Amino acid sequence: MSVDIIIPKVGFASSDGTLVKWHAEDGAQVNEGDPLYDLETDKSVQEIFSPASGTLKIIGTEGEEYKVGEVVGVVA
Repeated sequence: MSVDIIIPKVGFASSDGTLVKWHAEDGAQVNEGDPLYDLETDKSVQEIFSPASGTLKIIGTEGEEYKVGEVVGVVA
């Protein structure tokens, strides 16, 4: 079963964020709780963690802005 990696709502008023940097490579094995990427909002930069264990498929591009809820990767 695969699990989508989405842009989370960070803070009360956030509606989007910039995917700053991936911490894992496409195709890498990740464990639940591993840091996956940095997300920059208007107020901070936060590390976002893997929601599941498995193989990472990267969809989102570093430096691009995404809306809350958009899928930027999959763990299968």
